[in-house]
Amino acid sequence: MTQTAHHFAATPASGCRAGCGGCCIAPSISSPIPGMPNGKPAGVRCVQLDDENLCKLFGTPQRPAVCGNFDFDIELCGNSSEEALRLIGEWERLT
Repeated sequence: MTQTAHHFAATPASGCRAGCGGCCIAPSISSPIPGMPNGKPAGVRCVQLDDENLCKLFGTPQRPAVCGNFDFDIELCGNSSEEALRLIGEWERLT
């Protein structure tokens, strides 16, 4: 696992799939995010995801609390980033 003040990469056993970004793209987030003061709609990439799909706010107080609630779950994240986007997107549509 690699962690710095601005990036986080982990394995499913320790948290998230490195570089997945599904939970930063598929769901809507109503909390303000730096660079997205009104949050973000479902299906829109968070501006805080870097080119490697790592959160630039991880470990900082600017990261919205809702983002910290996402954690790897095989039922939610599936077996790939693509599956995570599909599954999380489906949950978003259902709720």
